[in-house]
Amino acid sequence: MCPCYEELLYDVPASEGILGSPLILIQVTRLMCGGFIFALRLNHTMSDGPGVVQFINAISEMAQGLSVPSLLPIWQRELLNARKPPRITRIHHEYEEVTNTKGTLMAMDENNLVHRSFFFGLKEIRALRNRLPASLGACSTFEVLIAYVWRCRTIAFAVDPDEVVRISCLINMRGKRGFDLPPGYYGNAFVYPASITKAGMLCKNPLEYAIRLLKKAKAEMSQEYMKSVADLMVIKGRPSFTQPGNYLISDLTHAGFGEVDFGWGKPVYGGVARALSNISFCMRFRNSKGEEGNVIPICLPPPVMERFEQELKRMTKEAEPVRLITSKL
Repeated sequence: MCPCYEELLYDVPASEGILGSPLILIQVTRLMCGGFIFALRLNHTMSDGPGVVQFINAISEMAQGLSVPSLLPIWQRELLNARKPPRITRIHHEYEEVTNTKGTLMAMDENNLVHRSFFFGLKEIRALRNRLPASLGACSTFEVLIAYVWRCRTIAFAVDPDEVVRISCLINMRGKRGFDLPPGYYGNAFVYPASITKAGMLCKNPLEYAIRLLKKAKAEMSQEYMKSVADLMVIKGRPSFTQPGNYLISDLTHAGFGEVDFGWGKPVYGGVARALSNISFCMRFRNSKGEEGNVIPICLPPPVMERFEQELKRMTKEAEPVRLITSKL
C-alpha cells in the first residue's frame, strides 16, 4: 500500500517492543502538491482498529476547533476480565500448539518477501460469486474474498495435503450481547476464531467449501466463547496464536479510516500501510479509474507470490484479471 513506508514513519530505535516503548508514534509528511500524509504506529496493547479510528477522529475534531472530542475515551478494561475461577469451555483452534511435522506449513524468511496489494472490483467479485451454488445462501463480500484468498494462498504454498491449515478472522466484540461495552471503549475487543481443514481438502474442493468453514466458525461465536478466550489467557499465560499454517485476516472495510477529515476533506486512502507475513487486511479502496472495491495487501516469498497470482487469475478468468498495486518493502 505504501511504497515509501520507511520515509513516511520514522522507526524510532528501540520502539518496537511492548514494555518500555512509546504508546504512539505519529509523523506528518507535507507533500509538494499541497497534500499531506498522516502516519501512525500504535502499541497494540493499548487499542484495536476501532480504538485507533476513535483516537484519530478525536484529533480531527480538535483540528477543526472542538476543545473536547464528541466521543470521550473509556478505559474500563475490567469489563473483559476473566471469570473467577477461569475455565476453558470451548475449543480454541487459534491457540493450539502445532508442530510443522512435514516442514511445509508456510515457513517464511522475513527478509525475502514480496509485498503486493490486490484490488477486487465489482467484476472480480461477480466472477467469484458466479462460482457459488444457490444452496450456499447469502454470503458477504468479505467471506467470499477471504475464502478465495485463503484457498489460493494455500495452493501457492504447495502445502502437504495431510497438513492442517487455518484461517483466523477477527471478530469485533463491540455491540455483542452480554458484554455491553460502552461507546468510547477503545481497548482490544476482538477474538479471532480459526477455521481449520486439511490442505488437500481446501485445495481440491470448490470455493464454497472454504466459505462454509468460515460460516461455521462465525456461527459458533457467542458470549460463552468470548469468555472462554479470556479465561484461556489466564490459565495458559497469554499464549501466542497458532502460527504454522495459520493465516490471519481482518475486515477493515467498515472501520472508518477512509472517513477521517482533518479539515481538508476525506483521504485518498485511509487504512493499514502494509501486510505482515501471515496477516492481511481487507479495506475499501477507489482505484485510479474511480472504481470502488476492496484491496487486500499480502506478503509472500517471490516464487509463492508468482503461483498465488496465477491461481488468482485462473479463478477470476470470467472477468478482467485481478488488478495489482505493487510496492517493494
